[in-house]
Amino acid sequence: MSQSETPQGVTLTLARPPLGARLFASELSVLFRRWRTWAMLAALAAVPVLIGLAVKFSPKGPPSGRGPAFLDQVTHNGLFVGVVALIVSTPLFLPLTVGVVAGDTIAGEAGLGTLRYLLAAPTGRVRLLVVKYLGSVVFCAAAALSVVIGGTVTGAILFPLGQATLLSGDTVSPAEAFARLLLMAGYVTVSLLGLSAIGLFASTMTSVPVGAMAATVVLAVVSQVLDALDQLDWLHPWLFTDKWLALADLLRQPIAWTSFGENAVLQLGYVALFGALAYGRFTTKDVLS
Repeated sequence: MSQSETPQGVTLTLARPPLGARLFASELSVLFRRWRTWAMLAALAAVPVLIGLAVKFSPKGPPSGRGPAFLDQVTHNGLFVGVVALIVSTPLFLPLTVGVVAGDTIAGEAGLGTLRYLLAAPTGRVRLLVVKYLGSVVFCAAAALSVVIGGTVTGAILFPLGQATLLSGDTVSPAEAFARLLLMAGYVTVSLLGLSAIGLFASTMTSVPVGAMAATVVLAVVSQVLDALDQLDWLHPWLFTDKWLALADLLRQPIAWTSFGENAVLQLGYVALFGALAYGRFTTKDVLS
């Protein structure tokens, strides 16, 4: 609480935001003041730009069934640049950037020697864990939106924007197509929640951020490799990457929400598991830096 005095001499008591809200605002401020963060978002936004330029100026003409899903639709409707970019970015580029941010959450503070000062304040280890995780979730949303915005702008400049043909054969207006593209960005954000929790746990295990980042990204790659092996089909439903590319179900009429729900439940399970592991590790470790 803070006090201020009016011209009449009456003292007013001004309520300060809760500690958790101030800590979260500070975390976002630190995250988005880093050049590294903006460099990663710019790199993600460049993915659809490269896709659009490659299709527009390809000497072989428009793609014909080869390459990523929906690539052959790009020349008919520029909004599909964002769709293709999301599908291309989800297996590698998005996990790579999220792994960097999530792996840096706790280990980065420890490496800089600021972790003990954060805990010396009335912050609490649990509150700090929650705030760090929520910061990585905000980055997940920003990363997915960077791809969508880059794709939309590129598509609008290089290709016509008109009625979009969905997987079900129905056509929708450009406005509805863009709304579905935003839903796909939301789907991708949900898909990355489990990976963020894994990165948070890895970050509590070391004071070397690079190690936590690498472990997070490697686990994402390993999970996708296992998901591609037909011999392990019994394991696929338990892998956090299993539903990552089901975002195309949002391009049906009506929208098929089953994959969205199953993906959300799967990711929340990973958040609960690795959140508990991070809590157990972080609340019992000696913080010396």
